[in-house]
Amino acid sequence: MARRKESDRAQQNNDDSDSNPNDELEEEPDFDDPEGYEDDISEQDLMGDLIRQRPKETDGVESIVVIDGVPQVGPERIEKLQNVLKKLFQKFGKITNEYYPLNPDGSTKGHVFIEYSNASEALEVLKGTNGYKFDKNHTFTVNLLTDFEKYNDILDKWENPVPQPFKEQGCLQYYLLDQDACDQFSVVYEQGDKVAVYLNTQPEPSLLEERPRWTETLVRWSPLGTYLATFHAKGIALWGGEKFQQIVRFSHPGVQFIDFSPCEKYLVSFSPLADSRATDEPQAIIIWDVLSGLKRRAFNADKSQALPIFKWSHDDKYFARMGVDMLSVYETPSFGLLDKKSIKVQGIRDFAWSPTDNTIAYWVGEEKDTPARVTLLELPSRNEVRVKNLFSVADCKMYWQKSGDYLCVKVDRYAKLRKDKSDIKYSGIYYNLEVFHMREKQIPVDSVEIKETIQAFAWEPVGTKFAVIHGEPPSTSVSFYEVKTGQTPTMVKKYERKPCNQLYWAPSGQFIVLAGLRSMSGALEFVDTQDFTVMNTGEHFMATDVEWDPTGRYVSTAVSWWGHKVDNAYWLWSFQGRILKRVALDKFCQLQWRPRPPSLLSAQQIKDIKKTLKKYSAQFEVKDRLKMTKASKELVEKRRKLMQEYEDLRKQKQEEYAEQRRRRIELRNNVDTDETEGRGGELEEETVEFFIKEETTFIDE
Repeated sequence: MARRKESDRAQQNNDDSDSNPNDELEEEPDFDDPEGYEDDISEQDLMGDLIRQRPKETDGVESIVVIDGVPQVGPERIEKLQNVLKKLFQKFGKITNEYYPLNPDGSTKGHVFIEYSNASEALEVLKGTNGYKFDKNHTFTVNLLTDFEKYNDILDKWENPVPQPFKEQGCLQYYLLDQDACDQFSVVYEQGDKVAVYLNTQPEPSLLEERPRWTETLVRWSPLGTYLATFHAKGIALWGGEKFQQIVRFSHPGVQFIDFSPCEKYLVSFSPLADSRATDEPQAIIIWDVLSGLKRRAFNADKSQALPIFKWSHDDKYFARMGVDMLSVYETPSFGLLDKKSIKVQGIRDFAWSPTDNTIAYWVGEEKDTPARVTLLELPSRNEVRVKNLFSVADCKMYWQKSGDYLCVKVDRYAKLRKDKSDIKYSGIYYNLEVFHMREKQIPVDSVEIKETIQAFAWEPVGTKFAVIHGEPPSTSVSFYEVKTGQTPTMVKKYERKPCNQLYWAPSGQFIVLAGLRSMSGALEFVDTQDFTVMNTGEHFMATDVEWDPTGRYVSTAVSWWGHKVDNAYWLWSFQGRILKRVALDKFCQLQWRPRPPSLLSAQQIKDIKKTLKKYSAQFEVKDRLKMTKASKELVEKRRKLMQEYEDLRKQKQEEYAEQRRRRIELRNNVDTDETEGRGGELEEETVEFFIKEETTFIDE
C-alpha cells in the first residue's frame, strides 16, 4: 500500500473537481505470495526450454572420445598417423581438438583423445568406429570420456537382477490348425473406432473378435501372420493368440509408419514428429527386437527419403538404407555397418533386395558422358555379379519376381533432353523392359520395347509370366509375356481396350484380376492365364482396394472411407469372379487378410498334389455340400427359434391385455370397447362419395 504523489493528486483535482474523495488513495499490485503459500510448480515446467540450454558441469567432456588400439609409432611417423586418423574421424563431425599421449622417447602410447563440437557427434563416432579394424594387427576400442566415471561408480556388492516371471502367450500360430484352412481377415470401420477379426467360413464369415478403439488409425498384420499391430499416440502394440491378448508394446510417441522384417524378428517404427537432432539420442527411426521388446538401434530421419527408409534382406541378416552417393548396409544382430563402412555409389537412385538371396539390385543415373547402369551386388562379399549399362535414361523402376528367378527393370528412355537452369525436361519417351535371368549362367539380360506409356507391371508370383498395362485411358491394353530359359520374353496374349489400371495376381499364380480402380469405376475382370479364359467380369463401383487371400481362393474388393465418403463396403468374390458376400459398414476403412508363412512342401510335392487333385476334389465337393446343408439347417433352426420367440411374446402380451380388461372398461365410462372394436354391429357406418372424373365415349353403330 502506498500513497500517490501530491503533484499527481493536485493535477487530478484540477482536471475533475467532482471526483470521488475515496479515489485519493490507489492500491498498487502486490506480487508477494501469501503467508504459508507453497509453490507446487517446478522450474522444469516453467522454464524447461531454458533449463535444457543452461551450461552443465560435463559440457565439453561429453564430446570427447578415447580411441584405444591405435598403432604405436615413432616420432618420424606421428604426422602420417595423425593425417590418416583425422581423415577417418572427421567424417563424423567437426574435430575441435586432438591429443596424442607420448612416451619419453617420443613414440605414441597407443591411444588418442579427440574432441568434437558437440556430444551427438561423439556418439556417432562411438557407434561407427568401436570395433573398427584399422589393419590386420589393430582394432579400435572407442569410449566416451564420461564412461570412465560411470565405470568407477560400479557398486562393490553385486546384486543379481530379479528374473521376470514367464508369461504364457499360448500358441501364436493356432490359426494354421484350422481343418478347413479358412483364412482370417481384419476389418476397420466407423472411422477407425472399431476393429473386428473374422474367420472366412462359408456361407457366412464367423466373428472371432471385435473391440472398440482397438487402434487409433489402422491395423497391420506381420508378414507371417503371427502378430496384429495397432497404432496409438504413444506407440505400437502387438496382439496375438486365440484371444488376441497383448504380446508386447513399443513406446514411440507420434509413430505413423511401421515395417516388419521378413522373418518377424525386428520391427522398424518411424515418427516424423520426433525432432531427433535436438537430443543426444535419435528418436525418429527405432528398430525393435520383437521377442524381447528392446530397442536395438535408433537413427535420424531425412525428410526427403521415401518410405520404407530401411529395406530388409529375405533372412533378416541385413538391412540397408540409401544416402547421398552411398548405400549403407547394416548387419544383425550387431546393428553396425557391414565391414564398418558404407558402400560408395556415385549417383545412386534406388535399390531393391532379392526376395530369396542376399543380392541387392541398384541403379545409377546418367552423369555427363557416363551412362546409367544397373548393378547386381552380392553380400557380404560386395561382389558385383552383373552390370548392365543403359543409355538415354530418364527413370528406372525395379521389379523382383517373388521366387527370385527374374528381375525386370522398367527403363524410361528419352529421344531428346533439354536442361533448364533448375529442371530437366524429356521428350519422346518410350519404354524398355530389361529382364535379368538370375538362375542362368552369367545372368543374361533380355530386352522388350514398348512404345506406349506403361501404367502397371506385375510378375506372376509362382511362374514365368508377367503382365503389363500400357497405353492411355480409355484405350489401355493388357499384354502377357512368358519368359523361358535362353529365350527372349515372348508375348502370349494381348487384350485390347481394357478398362483397368491395376494388376492383381493370385498368390499361387495362374489367376489374375484386371482392376479399374477409383476413376475407372471399379471394373473387374477375372482371367485364367493357363489358357487365357475370361472366367467372369464384374463391377464394384468406385472400389479403392483389391486383395487376394493367402490361399488364392477368395478376393476382396473394398470402397474405403479414406478414399470415398459414400458407399463404404467390402465384397468377397471367389477366384472365378463369383460374388459371395456384400457387406456395407458405416465408415468402413480397411480390410486385410491374415498372411500365412511359406509352405513347408517342396516344389515337387506341390506339383504332385496338383496332378492328383481330381482324386480329392470329389471329397471336397461332398464336404462343401454337407457344409451348405448344415448351414441351411442352422438357418432354418434360427428362423424357427425367432418365430417361437415371437409366439411366446405375443401370448404374453395377450394375457396382459386380458388382465387389464376391467381397468380399461372403468376408464372408458363402463363401455366395453373390446367387443365393439373391429365389429360393425354397434358402429355407425358412413359412406362418402367423391366425384372424380366424367368421361364420354361415342360408339359408332
